Amino acid sequence: MTSVPLSGTEVPRVHTVLSLPVHILADYPAWLTEHIARGLGSQVITLNAEMAIQGERNPELAAVIAQAELVIPDGAGVVLYLRSRGLRVQRCPGIELAESLIAQAPLRGWRVLLYGGAPGVSATVAERWRCQFPGLNIVGVWHGYLSATELSDLTEAVQRTAPQLILVGLGVPRQEFWIAQHRHLSPTATWIGVGGSFDVWAGAKSRAPRWLRDNHLEWVYRLYQEPWRWRRMLALPQFAWRALHSRVSDRP
Repeated sequence: MTSVPLSGTEVPRVHTVLSLPVHILADYPAWLTEHIARGLGSQVITLNAEMAIQGERNPELAAVIAQAELVIPDGAGVVLYLRSRGLRVQRCPGIELAESLIAQAPLRGWRVLLYGGAPGVSATVAERWRCQFPGLNIVGVWHGYLSATELSDLTEAVQRTAPQLILVGLGVPRQEFWIAQHRHLSPTATWIGVGGSFDVWAGAKSRAPRWLRDNHLEWVYRLYQEPWRWRRMLALPQFAWRALHSRVSDRP
């Protein structure tokens, strides 16, 4: 879906990573804040190397990414891919983007809904945020292991409360598909797939130290925390190979 140019805001530059779009902006929170203020709904995709490989192999996921209003360069691999093509790009971690919007929510009167994580995790996040951000209006808190009846209750709640900001932490690609299928319930909302961010916000897990993040090595810390992810990490060398092959193919 083509991003809507807004008066007074930056228009995203669109580039591609393995045929998937990435929107380049100087200030992602400002762009989304303007979208929310104008009642323009959006799906935000946090693109990293693993998702790019999945998207290359999964046409349904690629289609969801292609129609999203905002695809941010979340992963270091995506940033390095774009920089290797001469683009000045800064990484925009999805967890930090979501945090910046949560901080704005009580100031702007936004209604917020949280969906995902293990039972009790998103509730802990909601409790912490209500203490940290007085006046934050969280209209729904749902974990990611709902029964069919509970899922029906969730969709009814989304439609009834019409949140402006919805954070979904179900993992890739489940969260991307769920958002795409349910956006009509609150069409003016900004929907962000936040993966395992609820665990970090709840204090169950920690982010990599800043020096690892700044040197594009956050994946090493994730592998240290969760050794079972090693199979998923195989996407990183695959992505590097595809990026190199793509660059060679682009040469005249």
